Amino acid sequence: MTRTNGFRWGAAVCALALLTAGSTVSAAATPPSAAVAPPSAASAQSAAASNVGHRTLSLSVPASGRKPAYDIRVGIDPFRITTVRAGKTVLATGSSGVSWVTTGGTNVTASRVVSAAYEANKLMLTVASAGGITAKVTIAPSPGQYALTVAPTTAPGSIAVDFNLTASGHWYGHGEATTPAGGPYTDQPWPLDSGTVQDSEFSAASYNMDEPFWFTQAGTGLSVATQTNMSVSIAAPQTPHEGIFSVEASDTLTSTVYVGRNPKEVYNDYIAVAGHPTTSPSVDEFAAPAWNSWAQFYTTVTQQKFLDWAKGIHASGIGASSFSLDDGWMSHYGDFTFNSKFPDPKAMVDQIHAMGAKFGLWMTLWENLDSANYQIAAAKGYLLKSKADPSQPCTVTWWNGTAGIVDLANPAANKWFTDQIAALKTSLGVDGFKFDTRFYDPSCATDPGTTAQDYTTLGAKFASQYDLLGMGIRTHWTGAQKYGFTTREIDKGTSWASLGAAFHQVLALSTVGYPYVTTDMIGGSDGGTPPTKEVLVRWAQAAAVIPSMYSSTSPLGVTDQNGNTVTYDPQTVQLYKKAVALHQNLLPYIQAQIARTEKTGEPIIKPIFFDYPSDQAGYSIGDEWLLGDSMLVAPMLTAGTTRSVHLPPGKWFDVNNHKVVKGPLTIARYSVSLSQVPIFVKLGTADSANVMKAVGLK
Repeated sequence: MTRTNGFRWGAAVCALALLTAGSTVSAAATPPSAAVAPPSAASAQSAAASNVGHRTLSLSVPASGRKPAYDIRVGIDPFRITTVRAGKTVLATGSSGVSWVTTGGTNVTASRVVSAAYEANKLMLTVASAGGITAKVTIAPSPGQYALTVAPTTAPGSIAVDFNLTASGHWYGHGEATTPAGGPYTDQPWPLDSGTVQDSEFSAASYNMDEPFWFTQAGTGLSVATQTNMSVSIAAPQTPHEGIFSVEASDTLTSTVYVGRNPKEVYNDYIAVAGHPTTSPSVDEFAAPAWNSWAQFYTTVTQQKFLDWAKGIHASGIGASSFSLDDGWMSHYGDFTFNSKFPDPKAMVDQIHAMGAKFGLWMTLWENLDSANYQIAAAKGYLLKSKADPSQPCTVTWWNGTAGIVDLANPAANKWFTDQIAALKTSLGVDGFKFDTRFYDPSCATDPGTTAQDYTTLGAKFASQYDLLGMGIRTHWTGAQKYGFTTREIDKGTSWASLGAAFHQVLALSTVGYPYVTTDMIGGSDGGTPPTKEVLVRWAQAAAVIPSMYSSTSPLGVTDQNGNTVTYDPQTVQLYKKAVALHQNLLPYIQAQIARTEKTGEPIIKPIFFDYPSDQAGYSIGDEWLLGDSMLVAPMLTAGTTRSVHLPPGKWFDVNNHKVVKGPLTIARYSVSLSQVPIFVKLGTADSANVMKAVGLK
């Protein structure tokens, strides 16, 4: 065995001799700078006679600082890539390994290695299919990670890498998951492999909060660097034990495999690349609920309904940082003028201010074809262009009709749109905005020299001029983490299933680098029957123990889309108020976690295994989480008044039952009345006393 630049090259030369007849044996298989001269092909063939069965190229990466030692083992025939740490497989390619689809539609799977060389600290392989079609695969190792690239020699339509899910334990990451069971609206598997994820539109331009990063129970991870659309399949029925990650319209699949000692180390390595926020939203966004009219009225909202709703909430003493008027106010989508349902917008804004709250407006860059602004923007060239005919605006169909999209990459268009928003602020006193829809659509052409991901950056910079009032924006993809916006989830239904999905997504988004994540509006906002009393209360309680509360459905009552009014009882109001009070009492502790995430990127909301990687039970739990290091919460996310609660190692104070519990321990039937939120304080931490005080204990 020889060593080059810290990496050890194993019995690779002998293994190369066992390639199928007619294959090339590279004389450069031994590193050129090794102490021994590289053997000739003939000597490699001779040496193979005493090494029958050595059908693996092995590259060993030594430990470095806190990075563990690991081995990369490449099977020759069949071609496989296996990552081994401390003698145990922690990541392995699946049945199709590396595959691609040619532009002609031919499915190709790499089945064997036909040549290999190690040069410039890279293992360079030529792999071939049974039909002889080849691709170049490069593995470039470094401490804690290695770059893995795949470049077919024939023009590819798509390129995929397939991993065996079971080799690494449970899988996490991804962001909002599209699933056959209703995700991301009513379903979000946690872990990902506990359900099925099938997303054919996974990209920086997706409306879903997608993040090309996945990590595993075994302390490994994968990120993919691409500007094109991806297709992601995890635990699909036809491949239940495999995760397949495919890029489209690209000559190369460029990815990084992370090798840590536990999942949190892998998260930290990815955040070191993606970045983390160094600023946070206004403290107002965390101190009291941000109310939005959407789920209360949908588009049937009027000025009188909006004010009656806000006045009722204000009079009840529930609390509000802001009241925002959502969709339903524009005369046409894209025009910044109010329709006839709002006879005196200035008086409406003034009345909200008189309650001590900020006023916000829903906003979109999508200009419907019947709007005056569409005609202006189209004439001036302010809209994204058509891919088919760049002389024409791109038109897109969305939930409110057909529109063009203001092109933020065009400085004149950007200023034109910004000036109109400034006029609303000046003339009416609007404090902030909820920017909905996307800043770019993949059906449109990008400006010359820009990419879909550039529009994420442009959108983030554009939105950073404004107060987002706790509703945030939905910017995503590697690098968006650093902007520090509140991240709001996609719309949810009003059912128990949606409530569970909402908080699985809180964990999913928090652990790909978005610490200021909030659920969809408390109670759901995707239409249909208003939430039951129990769903509304339990949702408010769970939202109380994350950084911010995003509200719409009033606990006083709500009007459904058919105009029917649902009235809740006085207890609903009291329990909602109790949840808000809990959140406000926790605010100093939450602010301390915000300060830490600004310094280190540490998530505010964490799955149990982030802090307790040896506690195996924590890897499958998605209805409990750590808020900082000193508090574990287990809100009711399903119907009933009992649930299972798992506590990791350590001493925990059970706030509801006023007793110390020693973990690890699973309490099979923990009683939770409708007025309770299960909270456990970790004893012996620097924040233990502060948290005890916040929850009403000394």
